[in-house]
Amino acid sequence: MDDLRKEFEAEETGRSATAGTDTAFFADAMAADASGIGCHGGVELSKAAARAAGQGDLMDRFEADYPKGPHDQPQSMCPAFGSLRVGLRMRRVGTILSGSACCVYGLTFTSHFYGAKRSVGYVPFSSETLVTGKLYEDIVEAVHQMADPEKYDAVIVTNLCVPTASGVPLKMLPREIDGVRIVGIDVPGFGVPTHAEAKDVLSAAMLAYARQEAEAGPVQRPRGGLKDKPTVTLVGEMFPADPIVIGGMLEPMGLAVGPTVPVREWRDLYAALDCATVAAIHPFYTATFREFTAAGRSIVGSAPIGLDGTDAWLSAIGRNCSVPQARIDATRNAMRAAISAGLAANRIKGRITLSGYEGSELIVGRLLVELGADLRYVGTACPRTPYNGEDADWLEARGVTLCFRASLEQDIAAFEEFRPDLAIGTTPVVQKAKEAATPALYFTNLISARPLMGPAGPGSLPSVINAAIANKDRFIAMNAFFEGVGSGDTAGVWQEVPQDRSAYRKKYAAKVKQSRNAVDNGDSVGC
Repeated sequence: MDDLRKEFEAEETGRSATAGTDTAFFADAMAADASGIGCHGGVELSKAAARAAGQGDLMDRFEADYPKGPHDQPQSMCPAFGSLRVGLRMRRVGTILSGSACCVYGLTFTSHFYGAKRSVGYVPFSSETLVTGKLYEDIVEAVHQMADPEKYDAVIVTNLCVPTASGVPLKMLPREIDGVRIVGIDVPGFGVPTHAEAKDVLSAAMLAYARQEAEAGPVQRPRGGLKDKPTVTLVGEMFPADPIVIGGMLEPMGLAVGPTVPVREWRDLYAALDCATVAAIHPFYTATFREFTAAGRSIVGSAPIGLDGTDAWLSAIGRNCSVPQARIDATRNAMRAAISAGLAANRIKGRITLSGYEGSELIVGRLLVELGADLRYVGTACPRTPYNGEDADWLEARGVTLCFRASLEQDIAAFEEFRPDLAIGTTPVVQKAKEAATPALYFTNLISARPLMGPAGPGSLPSVINAAIANKDRFIAMNAFFEGVGSGDTAGVWQEVPQDRSAYRKKYAAKVKQSRNAVDNGDSVGC
């Protein structure tokens, strides 16, 4: 690698390719080494390469928008999956990825596993195309081929780790081609911590584009037409029934629910911007909120969840929209009665730990506490922001331990410390709990994918949670049934018990440590 570095430095002054390709050569060469750039390489080297390639402003913005402290990058899936999924869910929007083939394969496989039914464009690269700047030319060519106004309103081009670190300049792409908008974003694993926050990267980029369009002149109306009342834009993906429930709570105050960001169609961006106020249901959309602020829109944190949460949220929304106080109070009283009845009729009995990477963990925790659960711990892969501070204070005042940017190790440590009757968490937390004969539920599919807002929330969680807790005896019976078959490498039925390979593991522990524990060493995890 020293020879490669010297060769790079010797040739650096003689090269005149597109900005960033010099660093790209070095970065690509370094990828073969354990300390090279890329999602499994050294984060600091990747950041340094990106800055050297002219991406300093981008890195500064990522560090400001997505702070990592007090913990480092969490162990979740590739962040680009979040932005990719947002684009694939939109009507008349095409997607192009530029990155390592293994990364693109993993992202497209995962997206189709989750139900995507459209193709993803891919621009491959090699050391040569990075060195010469040909990769950027290939991206431009791909964009022109894909920009068919009969099929698309917009095409999203995403740089993954290596193109970002190499300085491939997506900001130089044409703004539009034959009326098709071109939006280029960088979503490197060493800059965007989670797939949840990658949704913010794309949503903010599209809102910025749409805001400029609206400022320049007339734009398309929403497919369903304009609302006849002031609207509240919702930010954060949620169960499809939740916006309907929220709309029912807003109607008595003379308000209507607007689009939900991330949107499902480009024209919805204009309606989202044309609102009376913005509800930060999910609090980590930092860049998105910046665009709304630039458009002159106020932002309300937390969510209409549970008794206290709904009451405070309705008050804040009403004040921001200049609703008469009497009308706000009437709505609050009606919702308090409905939610109180739901909480009284639906109770949860049991100790729970909760963790996830969706960004809605704190508001779900609030609902669990009001339902009677003995909630001891909430861990989230997302950071503390101005819009989840109220939720954090509410939970901490009730003795709940909170952990922002929580690592898998911290989630498991909480499980082992509090010994819950039910563990709600990510897949590895659920696995750990079940191995210990403790009922567990996957947060993303079984908890957050339910109606949670307003009067609907109290009735949606107790049945599934109480049923899970009641399964404790089944787990104990299964553990007893399989007792004696071993664990870990020795699990199963063997003619000869496998040999202990702990010495082999210790020998290579240093090499795999980077991909095993991002919290300890500050490296990216995932493709």
